[in-house]
Amino acid sequence: MATESKILLQVEGMDCANCAQTISRSLQKNGLENVNVNFASGEVTFELVSPESIDKAVEKIHDLGYHVTQRSDKSKAGSVTEPHAHNTHSKSNSTKIKFYWSALFSLPLLMHMFLAYPLLHNAYFQLILCTPVMLIGWSHFGKSAWSSLKAGFPNMDVLITIGSSAAFIYSLIGMFQFQGSHEIHNYLFFETAATIITLVLLGNLIEQRSVRQTTTAIHDLSKLQPNRAKLVVTENGNERIIDTDIHEVKKGDILLVNTGDKIPVDGIVLKGDALINESIISGESLPVSKEQDDQLTGGTLLESGSIYMKAERVGADTTLSQIIQLVKDAQHSKPEIQKLGDRISAIFVPAVIAISTLTFIVGYFFIDIPAQKALMSAIAVLVVSCPCAMGLATPTAVMVGLGRAAHHGILIKGGSTLEQFTGLKTIVFDKTGTLTTGRFKISQFKVLEGDENEIKKILHSLEQHSSHPIAQSLTEELKDYADDSNQLRWKEVKEDKGIGINAEDDKGNLYSAGSYKMVRHFHTDNSHAIYILKNNKLIATVDLSDEIKKGTKETIAKLKAQGLRVIMLSGDRDEVCQRVARETGITEVFSEQLPAQKLALIQKLSKESPTAMIGDGINDAPALAKATIGISLSNATAVAMQSAQVILLQQQDLSILIQALSIGRKTYQTIRQNLFWAFFYNVLTIPIAAAGLLSPMIGALSMAFSDLVVIGNSVRLKFRKIDR
Repeated sequence: MATESKILLQVEGMDCANCAQTISRSLQKNGLENVNVNFASGEVTFELVSPESIDKAVEKIHDLGYHVTQRSDKSKAGSVTEPHAHNTHSKSNSTKIKFYWSALFSLPLLMHMFLAYPLLHNAYFQLILCTPVMLIGWSHFGKSAWSSLKAGFPNMDVLITIGSSAAFIYSLIGMFQFQGSHEIHNYLFFETAATIITLVLLGNLIEQRSVRQTTTAIHDLSKLQPNRAKLVVTENGNERIIDTDIHEVKKGDILLVNTGDKIPVDGIVLKGDALINESIISGESLPVSKEQDDQLTGGTLLESGSIYMKAERVGADTTLSQIIQLVKDAQHSKPEIQKLGDRISAIFVPAVIAISTLTFIVGYFFIDIPAQKALMSAIAVLVVSCPCAMGLATPTAVMVGLGRAAHHGILIKGGSTLEQFTGLKTIVFDKTGTLTTGRFKISQFKVLEGDENEIKKILHSLEQHSSHPIAQSLTEELKDYADDSNQLRWKEVKEDKGIGINAEDDKGNLYSAGSYKMVRHFHTDNSHAIYILKNNKLIATVDLSDEIKKGTKETIAKLKAQGLRVIMLSGDRDEVCQRVARETGITEVFSEQLPAQKLALIQKLSKESPTAMIGDGINDAPALAKATIGISLSNATAVAMQSAQVILLQQQDLSILIQALSIGRKTYQTIRQNLFWAFFYNVLTIPIAAAGLLSPMIGALSMAFSDLVVIGNSVRLKFRKIDR
C-alpha cells in the first residue's frame, strides 16, 4: 500500500457551502478518504492512498462542473501562502455582477405591483425582463443543482432552481393559454421567478462577504510572513547584497537582516548581535537578545542591530509556515456535533421537495385551492427552506474559534478538539517544564570520587544527548565545560526514558547520569536530583532548583473553581513534586512515574471521564496521544508537539490554558446556537409556507436572512469576552 500523504487541490467555481458538500460527498462516494472541502478558500484536501487518487478526484470535480486550478502534495516541502484570498474575492465579484444585472431587470417587474403603467403589465414585456434573470439563475444555481443531482446529493440550489423555474414555466403557460383574457394576470408570476433569483443572489453575496470575516486568522498570520530577503553573495572575495523574493531563499543561504527587517526564514546567527521581538511566536513582548549561534524564527522582527544569518528551514518548513498550515488543517476537522447537521442535510432537500409537492397536491386536489395559489405555496416551501444554514452552522464557528485561539497564541489541531474542551473533567499536569519553568540551576554539586571539572565535563557530554528539560538546563549551565578538544569519544549512548542516560567511552568505561531509580538497588539516599556513576559506582550527586511558572497558582485555582479535577503527574522525586504541589495548590500527586506508568494512568483517567494531559517531554508523548486532549507547549520536543492536539505558544504563563478552555467552550456554544437556529427556522417557516401564509419572494428573503443569522453569530465569537 502506498504511503499516505495529504493532497491539496485548489478549486474554482465553489460559490457556497452547497458546492462544498456536493464535492465532499461525491469524492467520499468514490472511495477517497479524509475528504475536506473549504468553499471559503476553494481548497479540497484528501489522503492519497493510491497513485490514481489524484486523477480520480480531479476528474470527478470536473464532472461536477468545477475546475481544479492547482494541486500539491502537502507532505512535501514547499511554500505556504495565504489561502487564495483572491479566489474568494473573484467569487464575490462574479456574484456581485450577477446580482446587479438581476436586480436591474427585476426592479421593473416588481414596480408593476405598485404602478398602473400599461407597459409594466404587458405579459411580453414581463417575459423580456424575466428571461435574462432566469438565464443568470440557471447558469448560477442550475449548474450547482445539476452537479449535486449527478453526484446523488441534491443541494439547496435544486430547491431554488425548481422554485424559480416552476414560477417561470407556469407564467409562460398562463401567458399563452389566457392570451387576451382579463384573467391572464392571475397566471403571471414572472416577478416571483426573477425576485427569487435576485434575492438569493443577494444572500449569496452577503454570505460570501460574511464568511471572509471568519477566515481572517490565516490572512493575519500570512501577513506576518516576509516577502523579501537580503541575500549575501560572495564573488572573488567581494560581498554583494541581492534583494530577492523569499521563495528563492534556499537552505544554507547567508542573509543580512537589519534594524526594522523581519527575519526571513528560520536559521542561526552567524555574525553580529541584535534585539529580536518574538511576540508572534512566544507571546513575550520584551525583545530577546541574539548573538552568534542563537536560533532565529522567521517572521519575528529585528528591532535593533544588524546580523548575518544562515537559513536552516525555508518555505513550508519554517515555524510560522507550519503554524499557518496547522490552523488551515484544523479548520477541516469536523466536530461530532457537525455530523448531526450533515446527516440532516443529506435528507433535507428530498424531504423539502416532497413537502412542496404534497402542498400543491393537497391544496389543489383536496382543499380546492386555486392552482396558482397552490403553486405559489409549493414554491414558497422550496425557497424558504434553508439547508445552507445547517451547512454553515459548524464550519463558520470553528473557523472563527480556531482563528481567535491562534490570535491568543493557542494552536488547536481541529474543530473536534474545540468540542472536546466542553466535556473535560480532569486536567493532568506534568511538572518539569509545564508547571515549572524547566530552567534548572545547580544548587549543589557534590563529588564523591574523582576530579570535579572532569566529572562536570562528562555530565555535560552525557546530557547533550537528551532532550529532557533537565538535561537541556544542565547542558546550558555546564556549557563552559564543553568537550571542545573532543577527548570524550562515546562508542555508544543510550537513554532509558524516565531513568537516565548511559554511555561507554573508547576505553570501555561506562558512565551514567540519571535519577534515583538508577541507583536505588544499592543506594538509600534519594534526596538528590542527579546521580553520576562510573562503571556502576557512584562518583557524584547533583542537587537542582526549579522555579514555578508565572500565573500557575492562579490558574490551578481557577481550574478547581470550574469544577475540574487537577492532578500532577511526574517522573521526578516525590519530595520535589510535593514541594511544587504545595506551592501551586495541587492536592493530587503521582510522582516517580515512568512513561509506561504515565500512559497507564492517563488511560485509566480517560476511561473514567474526559481528560486533558499537559506535558512537554518525549516521555510525555504516549500520554499526550492517549489523553482525550493532549496539550503541549511551544518549547516542547517535536515528538510531544506532534502527539498533542493543542499547542500553547506562550509557554511561560499557564493562564493561557484558561483562555484555551474558554474559547473552546464558547465556540461549542456558538455551534449549538447556530444549529438550533437552523433547525428552528426550518421547522417554523416551512409549515407557514405550506399553509399559504408566506409568498415566495418573502420566503427567498427569509432564507437569505437565515444564513446571515448563522454567520453573524459565528463572527460575534471574535468579540465575545473570554476568561483569563
